[in-house]
Parts: sequence; C-alpha cells; structure tokens
Amino acid sequence: MEKRYQRHIQIPEIGTAGQKKLAEARVLVVGAGGLGCPVLQYLSSSGVGCIGIVDPDTVETSNLARQILFCDADVSKNKAICAMNKLTQLNPDTSLKAYPVTLTHENALELINQYDIVVDGTDNFSTRYLISDSCVLLNKVMVYGGLYKFEGQVGVFNYNGGPTYRCLFPTQPQLGEIPDCSETGTLSVVPGVIGLLQATEVLKIILGLGDLLSGRLLCLDLMSYEQRFFHFKKNKAEIQRVIQNKVPLASKLTDCVLDFEVTLNSLSKKDDIQWIDVREQGEEPKINIKNTTSLPGGKGLELTKIKIQDSKKILFCKSGIRSKSILQQWKSQGIKNCFYLKEGAERLNKWYKTDEG
Repeated sequence: MEKRYQRHIQIPEIGTAGQKKLAEARVLVVGAGGLGCPVLQYLSSSGVGCIGIVDPDTVETSNLARQILFCDADVSKNKAICAMNKLTQLNPDTSLKAYPVTLTHENALELINQYDIVVDGTDNFSTRYLISDSCVLLNKVMVYGGLYKFEGQVGVFNYNGGPTYRCLFPTQPQLGEIPDCSETGTLSVVPGVIGLLQATEVLKIILGLGDLLSGRLLCLDLMSYEQRFFHFKKNKAEIQRVIQNKVPLASKLTDCVLDFEVTLNSLSKKDDIQWIDVREQGEEPKINIKNTTSLPGGKGLELTKIKIQDSKKILFCKSGIRSKSILQQWKSQGIKNCFYLKEGAERLNKWYKTDEG
C-alpha cells in the first residue's frame, strides 16, 4: 500500500492513518457520466476502499468527448458496468459494485444506506432531490455538482447536520422547466473540472481536512475564471418536512412517468408503434420512419386524440427530457397507451436503419 499511496502518506496531515481512513470509506456515485467519470477515477486511484456506481444508461458516441472513462469499444455498453471494469484495472485495491439501474423511490434508501457519502453526478432534478431527501433521512453526506455550458457548481449538503440541497433550492422544478446539459450543451472540460472538485470534497470529508463547501455553493465560470460563493443557511422547516414524511419528497409523479419509459433495446421494428416527434420544426436529424407524427411541443393534441387512444404511441425528442415532460402532461389529461423514449432522435434514427437482430 505504501508504494502506491506514497505521496499521500508523506503528507503529515494524511499519513498512514489518513490512508487507512480512505481504505475504510464507502462512497456511492450516482451517474457515471461527465461528472461521474473523473470522480470515479480519482476516488479509486486515491484508495477509497468501496465505491458503488449507479447508472442505467449505455455509452453513446456523443458521450466520448467528456466521459473520459469510455472509448469507442464501449459504445452500447452499460456505463456502471463498463466503469467498474475500467476502474478495476486502474486500482485493484478498490472494491467496486455496479448498479445498472435507475435510482427510484423503491431502491434509493436501500442503496444509499450502504454508503457513507453520496456523489451526485446526475443531470436531472428529480434524481437530485431524491438523493438529497434520502441523505437527510439516512444522515448521509451529499456532494453535488452541476453544469451549464461553460460554468459549474459544487456544494456539500447535509454534512454534520448542516444545510441540505432543499435548504438552497426548496422547490423541485417541473419536468422540462429548466434544461439540462443534454439540451444546452457543455464544453468537454467543464465536467472534468467540476468532477475533480467533487472528488476533492469527498477526500476532504473522509480525511477531515480543510474547509468544506457546506453552507456554500461554489460557482465557477471557466471562460473568465470568475469564482463566486453563494452562502446559505439551514432551513429547519424544509429538513423537518422531509423527516416527518419518512420517505423522499421528490415528485412521485416523476417515478410514475418512469413506468412509461421505453428504451430501444426493449422494442422491435416489427412492433405496431405510432412515433410522436415532439421536437421543434427544423431540429436535426430528420426522421424518416413510417408512422411518425410531428407534434412540436406536444401541442395539437386535439387533432390526434382519437389515434392516440387506440394504439401504442411513443414520444421522442432530442434527449428524452422534453418527451418525458410532455408525457407527464398527457397522463394528467387521461391520455392512455402512450410512452416516452429514453434515448433521443439520433439514436432512434440509427436504430431504425440497422438490420433487425
């Protein structure tokens, strides 16, 4: 151990005792994407003893510019399993566990309870609030990272009973209300920088070093290197509301919508499907698939309502975010037999052009 971690051990503030703390630590990383990849690499190489990886998604070509654990040969493989295999080669000292599933109300408490610290590497608000509420109920620490184009945010929540994510953002946005990086884009290096800062906070928590970003949100603009700290206090009412509820408050309607999520792997080109393109006019790629109806923004429903009721309909957009939000609206209107495609239009186009396997 001493040779691998020599640079750690020779620091008086860490030493052999600190390295032992790292070896005994258990960290759950939710999301093995742009943020999760650098977090996982640095935690594993630093000697964190047990790391769990939660991610139901598969590697796509569009991921490779920023999700640096993966390469072309990994496309179409599950991210959690693929990351676990790569990290095993990076450091065999680390015990790794892959969870190729979506974090939901049904499994969040059970999964998170097995770990000391949870790293939020997600790109959606419903999962982020689910992590936050679960950490409050289980008294776990949450290390948050967020991305927007050339900017990023980092924070530590629920540390030693400190402020939580809901103390900073009490109200969960509606689906599609705020776009994520799959809609707005992000410079490839930004998640690397923010993920590195998240990993730093995790190591500081385990080692008991430095000033943590608890009660402070670090906002970093990589175009100007402007760095701002947003200070916030503990909101006891919000925390108590979660505790009294005894289960995560994050919108259960979102979980309900997840029941109507479909993936291309679960479909056959022989299925009788009416595809509903909810993208705006002019968005690429163009879809040349039989039985496709264009309803930008999901509007014009009154013109197709009868058809929507009588056969299987699948909504799709660029990344699945808008189609999920529109499906939620349709479900609230009582529209039946409709689903949304988790993958985006580009994957759908490629899938449809391949031979049936």
